[in-house]
Amino acid sequence: MIVVTGAAGQLGTDVINELEKRNIPHIGIDIADVDITDEAKIRNYLMEINDKFDVQAVIHCAAYTAVDKAEDEPELCYKVNVVGTENIVMICQDIGAEMIYISTDYVFDGKGDVPYEVDSTKEPMSVYGKSKLVGEEVVIKSLEKYYIVRISWVFGNTGNNFVKTMLKLSETKDEINVVADQIGSPTYTIDLAKLLCDIVLSEKYGVYHATNEGYCSWAEFATEIMRVSNASARCKINPITTEEFPTKAVRPKNSRLSKSSLNIAGFKRLPTWQDALERMIKSSATIET
Repeated sequence: MIVVTGAAGQLGTDVINELEKRNIPHIGIDIADVDITDEAKIRNYLMEINDKFDVQAVIHCAAYTAVDKAEDEPELCYKVNVVGTENIVMICQDIGAEMIYISTDYVFDGKGDVPYEVDSTKEPMSVYGKSKLVGEEVVIKSLEKYYIVRISWVFGNTGNNFVKTMLKLSETKDEINVVADQIGSPTYTIDLAKLLCDIVLSEKYGVYHATNEGYCSWAEFATEIMRVSNASARCKINPITTEEFPTKAVRPKNSRLSKSSLNIAGFKRLPTWQDALERMIKSSATIET
C-alpha cells in the first residue's frame, strides 16, 4: 500500500491518478482528512491504515508552497514543511516504510548559470526554501529508505499555476510583463507523477532532480504559452528584469537542475517542457469543451 499526502493538490492528484492506472494499491490523504502537523492525529490515522493494509511507502506531496506569503507567516510555513514532515518521517521509521519527499530548487541560492547537482551547496534565500531544506535534513537524518526529489516551476491540469495565470490574463490583457532573467525548467505534474511511481517501486534510494527537459526564462515560458494557446495575436509578452518586478521572497535567477542523478540510476528523463506544455493546454481545452 502506498499513501499519498496532499492528495487533493496539484501534484498529489496526478500521483493518485498514475497509481490508479498502474493498479497499485494506494490511499490519498489531505487536510480535509487529517492535519499532518498534529502529531497524535496523523500518527493514529496512518497507523490505522498500516494495520489494515501494510503501508510500504509514503509519497509526501503535502507542503506549504505560497513562497511570498511564507515571508509573512514563517511559523506556519515551518509548521507544515518541517513539523508535518517530521511527523510523517517518524511514522515511516516506526513501520519501516519508504518515503518520497518532494523538495525544490529553492534550496539553492539561485546564483550563476551552471545547473545544480544533487549535492551542490545548499543556501536557500527564502523562508520557503529554508523550510524545505530543513525538511530534507529531517528525512536524511532519520530514514534509510528515502528518496528526495527536487522539482521546479510546477504546472498541471488542477490547481493554480503559472500556465493557468497566463492564460487567464491573456483573455483581458493586450500585453503582460514577465521576468526574463530567471532561468529554469517547468515541471508538468503528469510527467512527474509517472517518474515518482517509477522511483517509489525501484528501491534506488537517494536524491534526484526531476523537471521536464530544457531551460527557459519565465518570459520565454509565457511566450510559448501564448503561441500554443493561439493567444499570441491578442496578447504580447514584454520581457522585464527581476528588479522591475519585486517580490517579498527572493526568487532564484538560476533554477537549472542537473538530471545526471536520473541517468546514473537508470530512470527515463521527462519529455521537453515544450512538449509537456502542448499536452497540458490541449488536455485543458478538451476538459473545458
